[in-house]
Amino acid sequence: MRPPQSRLAWLAPGAPFPSPDRAWGELDPVPGLLAGGGALDAESLVRAYSQGIFPWFSEDQPILWWSPEPRMVLRVGEFKLHRSLCKTLQHFHIDPRCEIRIDSAFSQVIRACSTSLRAGQSGTWIVPPMVQAYEMLHNLGLAHSVEVWVDGQLNGGLYCVALGKAVFGESMFTRAPNASKIALAALVCFCRHYGIELIDCQQKTGHLASLGAREVTRASFVEQVAHNVALTAPRWQFEHVYWRELLPVKTVPA
Repeated sequence: MRPPQSRLAWLAPGAPFPSPDRAWGELDPVPGLLAGGGALDAESLVRAYSQGIFPWFSEDQPILWWSPEPRMVLRVGEFKLHRSLCKTLQHFHIDPRCEIRIDSAFSQVIRACSTSLRAGQSGTWIVPPMVQAYEMLHNLGLAHSVEVWVDGQLNGGLYCVALGKAVFGESMFTRAPNASKIALAALVCFCRHYGIELIDCQQKTGHLASLGAREVTRASFVEQVAHNVALTAPRWQFEHVYWRELLPVKTVPA
């Protein structure tokens, strides 16, 4: 373990990021914090994510950049399909009223995520500048929403950043029981179909752990990200047949 580092790197807009291994550790004031300042433009965000770095800050804070140790990831082959969720998905995929869409309502999804109440949190980190930044990435084809629709209504979903075959989960929301879990299961199916091995979950939560996510070292995560961003990106769309990656589907409704 390196010695404590009390001085935080401060970035000018467009400046290179410090190496992720320079993030504050257990002996520092805020473990995982790498730098402050910089800009939330597309070029900065792409450089950050390509190095395993992400922005996270509250409304009363400057831009803060993070690279935690360890890193929480969901290997899609280890996704835990609990019995209750399996039953929900089996019903969902055959119900003509239910639909998974990708990128049909990105702005609605990220704004719903920004206003969702979460246990132990009094506010949101998805502040207006963050919303604008990820909408910009979405317009460039680098951020995507996975949406759960029932009877033409948006019931839940998630959004993520995707560079090549590196997928970084950001946030999810639900307006109906299990809707966010259905969205995550759909993303898992999508990733399995296209050979995407893991989804970044950033930091540990009990909910993600219950679905199969686990911690890996920052070094191994950064190495895998560097490999995956260089791969050809898939076409971001969801087809009904993708459920075959998770469910024992014998017939697919027209």
